[in-house]
Amino acid sequence: MNKKLRKAVIAGNWKMNKTPVETAELIGNIKPLVKNADCDVVVCVPYVNLQTAIQCTEGTNIKVGAENCHWAESGAFTGEISPQMLTSIGVEYVIIGHSERRQYFGETDETVSMRVNAALKAGLQVILCVGESLEQREKNITFEIVSMQTKIALQNVSEEDLKNVIIAYEPVWAIGTGKTATAKQANEVNSFIRELIADLYNTKAANAFVIQYGGSMNAENAAELLDQEDIDGGLIGGASLKAPDFAKIVEAASR
Repeated sequence: MNKKLRKAVIAGNWKMNKTPVETAELIGNIKPLVKNADCDVVVCVPYVNLQTAIQCTEGTNIKVGAENCHWAESGAFTGEISPQMLTSIGVEYVIIGHSERRQYFGETDETVSMRVNAALKAGLQVILCVGESLEQREKNITFEIVSMQTKIALQNVSEEDLKNVIIAYEPVWAIGTGKTATAKQANEVNSFIRELIADLYNTKAANAFVIQYGGSMNAENAAELLDQEDIDGGLIGGASLKAPDFAKIVEAASR
């Protein structure tokens, strides 16, 4: 990462884990370990844990995010949560387009774009996920897939609103599998995304744009990944559920 141009962001994606009681315990363990972090720290938790997370992080350097949101402000969308519902309780970040949402719940590039624009309109910071499957990587179309996902997701996003977007490159084949892209592979795609942002907007916007890596970053490999020029943080899955491991990643991003 280039700290002269960008501040790293480490965001935990808890997925479908932890009850409110367990959330309070985990955040209580994380707080003293990351209080001096020289990067932004975010915990993205299940909906039922949002209130607890906000209460437990009050007055700290930890921000709270949700794991998804709908594109409508209200309506007949059983089981969904609007961006306005999130901001009303103090949520600041939201993950959109995670590969698990695409794979299991029918998210498309078009619905991801709608969610991104709705979240930005509501004042949320968006962590936008893009990435290729193993089959797509083996067919050597990684750049085409990432380019298409990014371009569609950022439709109608102004340069001003882009300041509230982070992209997390998450190769689908490296999520929850224990496999990780090499530092070189991860940086290669992140660098491509930065060049794409420069083409879509301009070089200044691209240089300031935060691009995370989101494929099984952990306490052991974080330092090597974060040492790459175009990796500006991480979207952390399993390691975010272990306070010491999450803290080590935050520490690596703070150097």
